[in-house]
Amino acid sequence: MIMRIGIVILPDQRWSVARHRWQQVDQWGFDHAWTYDHLGWRDLVDGPWFDSMATLTAAATVTSRIRLGTLVASPNFRHPAAFARQVTALDDVSEGRVLLGIGAGGIGFDSAVLGGETLPPRQRVDRFGEFTELLDGILRNDGTTWRGDWFAAVDARNNPGCVQQPRVPFVVAANGPRSMRLAARYGQGWVTIGVGGDDLDAWWAGVAETVARFDSVLAAQGRDPADLDRYLSLDAAPVFSLSSAQFFADQVGRAAELGFTDVITHWPRESSWYAGDEAILAEVATGLLPQLRG
Repeated sequence: MIMRIGIVILPDQRWSVARHRWQQVDQWGFDHAWTYDHLGWRDLVDGPWFDSMATLTAAATVTSRIRLGTLVASPNFRHPAAFARQVTALDDVSEGRVLLGIGAGGIGFDSAVLGGETLPPRQRVDRFGEFTELLDGILRNDGTTWRGDWFAAVDARNNPGCVQQPRVPFVVAANGPRSMRLAARYGQGWVTIGVGGDDLDAWWAGVAETVARFDSVLAAQGRDPADLDRYLSLDAAPVFSLSSAQFFADQVGRAAELGFTDVITHWPRESSWYAGDEAILAEVATGLLPQLRG
């Protein structure tokens, strides 16, 4: 079994601590490392929290091979013209190691902190469609003028452009049909968290249904499934993927059976979200990672 393995390092630690984590996952041989792109996230909004793009730029300077990404950037507080400049800079500093995870954005702190109204799902996807189209255009072309219902740009520049041409890869988060069509049109990757489930088997059944829907969308769009990487966030399940090394291996196997090319876990935290034991992460990284990656 060949599978690429990624890990999320939440931006909830000062760089004096976080730096060592990014360096460690690079040395261990993880394929990609991500951080959340939020202004604050759930109940962790009350604790330390740092900017994703600054964090990833710092991570780029202390790593050498691992790919780096946002999981996921959204139009909740991002404008494509300004964000394109940040993405271009990060791709330059990392020497072409950026994976740009993007999504419609949920409700909560990010959708409220700037004082705007909380949008219903349909309007969030409408906005996401414009965000994706405009961001794609600016990253590909220097001097983009564009106007929609949610965003506008006048002569937006991208020079010197991305290191990765024609632009950085988009990994599009999508569970519903409209977002899946965006992934089929613009994505070099697709990432999903499944559709919930009260127990582990129910969650995996939901993931299988989501994969089937995405396959149908790709077929309708005429997109070759082999051209698109498939990422599964394992920790959307009701059981933390790093509960044990064997459990992690089992979950990776189930993802592979459904056709996923990549899985993503999280660096264990002391409590609350993704609570776990760093010793299990080390066991997976040193003992299982070489086997899981073929």
